[in-house]
Amino acid sequence: MTLIKLKKDNGVERYAERFPYFSEMFSDFFNTWPGDSRRQSVPAVNISETDENFRIEVAAPGMNKEDFKISVENDLLTISAEKKEEKSDKNERFTRQEFSYVSFSRSFNMPEMVDTEKINASYNNGVMVIILPKQEEAKPKPVREIKIA
Repeated sequence: MTLIKLKKDNGVERYAERFPYFSEMFSDFFNTWPGDSRRQSVPAVNISETDENFRIEVAAPGMNKEDFKISVENDLLTISAEKKEEKSDKNERFTRQEFSYVSFSRSFNMPEMVDTEKINASYNNGVMVIILPKQEEAKPKPVREIKIA
């Protein structure tokens, strides 16, 4: 006995196949309302390396440096932030209250060459910058010319 699965075609599926970005846009629109704090997102991160250190940049606009927590445990660097906001408008006829809650946490495995005692961070214009200096042994040595005897 052979089973055949029938597909119902109501036109929406065909439209979604031809224009997938519209489907995604509308599903995001109807599943998430503006100001809805239930949708969590992780901020974008840039990581770069120089001879002297590693640099991590975390894009987190609208936060304060007091909202962040940065910790190191073994070779794991964890960056987290939490911000709570409460707004209320009071009028003779109505009261409106809006709550906002934003949080995230990101962890990074650090290479053994990082000097964890000298890690520093700063927050300016919505970007958290974390500098992870390399240990002296891990830094490249200058080219040394050896004289032949």
